[in-house]
Amino acid sequence: MQNCVSHRSAVPTGRAEEETRSRGSASPSWRCGRAALSAERRSVPRSGGAGLPVWPNVLPKRDRDFGGGAAGTRSGMLSAVGDALRWELLDSVSQPTTSDETVVAGGTVVLKCQVEDPDDSSLQWSNPAQQTLYFGEKRALRDNRIQLVRSTPNELTISISNVMLVDEGEYTCSIFTMPVRTAKALVTVLGIPQKPQIFGHEQPIDEEKIARLTCRSSGSKPAAQLRWKKGNKELKAEGMEVVEDSHNKTFTVSSRVEFRVTKEDDNAEVTCTVDHESLQNSERSTTQKLQVHYKPTAKIEPQPQYPREGEKLQLQCDGQGNPVPREFLWEKEGSDPPQQLSSERVLIFPFLNKSDSGTYICTATSSMGSVIAKYNLDVSDASPVLSTSSTYHAVIGGVVAVIVFLLLSLLIVLGHYLIRHKGTYLTHEAKGSDDAPDADTAIINAEGGQAGGDDKKEYFI
Repeated sequence: MQNCVSHRSAVPTGRAEEETRSRGSASPSWRCGRAALSAERRSVPRSGGAGLPVWPNVLPKRDRDFGGGAAGTRSGMLSAVGDALRWELLDSVSQPTTSDETVVAGGTVVLKCQVEDPDDSSLQWSNPAQQTLYFGEKRALRDNRIQLVRSTPNELTISISNVMLVDEGEYTCSIFTMPVRTAKALVTVLGIPQKPQIFGHEQPIDEEKIARLTCRSSGSKPAAQLRWKKGNKELKAEGMEVVEDSHNKTFTVSSRVEFRVTKEDDNAEVTCTVDHESLQNSERSTTQKLQVHYKPTAKIEPQPQYPREGEKLQLQCDGQGNPVPREFLWEKEGSDPPQQLSSERVLIFPFLNKSDSGTYICTATSSMGSVIAKYNLDVSDASPVLSTSSTYHAVIGGVVAVIVFLLLSLLIVLGHYLIRHKGTYLTHEAKGSDDAPDADTAIINAEGGQAGGDDKKEYFI
């Protein structure tokens, strides 16, 4: 330190500043001068005319006393200005720096404080209530959520886990120099919105009526946004309401939607989704199915499809709707008394005859109204339609007929072949007469052939 002071004393003030600016912050003379100024700053408070700092041990006596007339006054002023610049530069390198942080409730936030020149002092973190959290590497507040990450002369970094909404606020990093320097870090805690709830779908809605649904989500900070969908179609909200919770600084948001329903909306899915920066590109939504009451529909199905005289016939009235029809009235056009009135949807004909022909009417009734279905029954055997079993039997009969025909053809060919071979065998008895010129010779040859063939014997099996 003594070498630094003697070095500075050997150079006039103005020249020392020029040398400092030309060499930069890395020059040995500047580092030596900064150490000397730091030592003087710790031992001498800030004072001087016009608010400017003066270090008596560094300035020449004439400059300190502003003596020597006008020249001495100008020299003293220049020296004071130069010292003020040095003080400002030392302030900048000894000023701690921090950054604002945003964290989701339940997450972990890291607070970092750095300083270029600690000036042989320690860094300290304190919370918004000005309670000291860490002084250097020493824990000051007993909170297991707060942990030391890094502690060096130039840096103090801590972490706070399981962050709560009450942890939000300005945290202060301090370095205890002369004077004490501080830096603020604003910690913003995001409140996670709860899963939204949909109200207004509990009871069925009649078709062509207006459905009014409400979606609500609480616990968000800042206030969340809500959006609607019906199937894949976006729905426009009619209104948005934001209410601030009184205790935990969060918000409850509500959204309403209205639309006219049709029977196609029965079992349609309506979705309410909450959007918030704390969800980090994920969605939180609720889906509900609509129940729509609509008028029934009906149609008549015969079994079998093509009825014939003498068969059993069932006419089934298939009623669809919400609610499903529970009452069925069967009538025949031109007949006064109804055929059947009950909850049974089937009309049975045990044995059809031609007098059953006519138009039959089914009236299906539910709480939403009635609907009529008609069926024209024509009992006729003029062009009977083969049933599936009759067709099957006809195919089998055709196959059997082809097989029988093939067998008969084979027997005829085989019989013809046997008859031809039998005729060829009988002509061998008169073989000796084939070359005779006349009948007498042929007889003699035949007799000779028989005489010469005594040794031959024929066996018939």
